Amino acid sequence: MTTWFKTQFLAFDRKVDGAISFFIKHYGKTKFMVAMSKKAQYLGLEKLFLKGPKAFIYFFLFYLVRDTILYIIIPILFAVWVD
Repeated sequence: MTTWFKTQFLAFDRKVDGAISFFIKHYGKTKFMVAMSKKAQYLGLEKLFLKGPKAFIYFFLFYLVRDTILYIIIPILFAVWVD
C-alpha cells in the first residue's frame, strides 16, 4: 500500500518538475542559502570563506538561526506544551 502512494507521489512530483520534493528538501531555506550550500559542497568551506567572508558569515548565521529554531526551540516548546 505504501509503495502505491510513493509511486503516485513521485509520478505527480515529476509532472510538476520536482517542485514538491525540492520544497520538502529545502524547507525553510532561502535561495541564498541553497546557492551557498551548493558552493560549499564543491568549493569547500575554507575556499568559500576566502572567496567572500561576509557572505560566508551570513550563510553560517542563517543556518545557525534556522537550525536552532527547527531542531531545538520547536521541540522544546512542543514538549512543554504536551507536558
